[in-house]
Amino acid sequence: MGRGDLSDVEWARLEPHLPKNVGRGGRWKNHCTVINGILFRQRTGIPWRDLPTRYGKWKTAHDRHRRWSADGTWDRILHNVQADADAEGQIDWSVVSVDSTVCRAHQHAAGARHRPAQIPGRRRRPAQDRPDEAVGRSRGGLTTKIHLASYGGCRPLSILVTPGQWGDAPQLIPVLDRIRVPRPAGGRPRTRPDHLCGDKAYSSRRNRCYLRRRQIRHTIPERRDQRANRRRRGSHSGRPTSFDRMQYVRRNEVERTINAFKGSRAVATRYDKRAYVFHGTVTLAAIRLWLRP
Repeated sequence: MGRGDLSDVEWARLEPHLPKNVGRGGRWKNHCTVINGILFRQRTGIPWRDLPTRYGKWKTAHDRHRRWSADGTWDRILHNVQADADAEGQIDWSVVSVDSTVCRAHQHAAGARHRPAQIPGRRRRPAQDRPDEAVGRSRGGLTTKIHLASYGGCRPLSILVTPGQWGDAPQLIPVLDRIRVPRPAGGRPRTRPDHLCGDKAYSSRRNRCYLRRRQIRHTIPERRDQRANRRRRGSHSGRPTSFDRMQYVRRNEVERTINAFKGSRAVATRYDKRAYVFHGTVTLAAIRLWLRP
């Protein structure tokens, strides 16, 4: 086993959720070798052509990662791994925090073709495809932003990739809507945390109304201009927002999750041209965090 490869314990947790061979031909062979090659590229950020020969052909690893990113295989594996952890009682639903981080887009991540992307061998678009390819311009140049929700175990519950200049507040609802942890015993997936923490960037009337409608208690500090506007309106502005300082301390958990994410160089710096491929890279990094004991 090489440095950064899956251990026996991690492989035992991952193998039951991988696609199986159906029919003749043995399409998906050497899952372990190919996945370790994809993880090596994700950890080091090297070009696909420079993948060490011990992981087989670089084209095999590249095509499998691109295909599984397009058809949602990485997303299904992440949901299944989360379901196993939830069945074992490892997910703390008492407090979930949201935050975002900006990733610098390499020059190789720009210049994608303007025609819509398609799933290889199928006539439909990938589920995570975006017309803007999630590449935006800011003061730092080309950037991509990763929005995520995380709990106390420093493992992500949902992931959203957007252009780097997009704000955080409009993405709170899409991030929470992506939380879907299946229940192996049956029933609806778990989608709602007991308490939500976020910084001032998520403070808006729309977000607070959404959280109250879903009966999610929240700790989000009010911005200074919003507080002044509420006082100016007087009794017509409603009650002041509550703030629990002890709960807000736990917001560091999502920041530690972001630090763990950026341990992967292919996540800290985006090299993928297509948005759905980069979403698969980030999802694979999340899977690796869930597999760790």
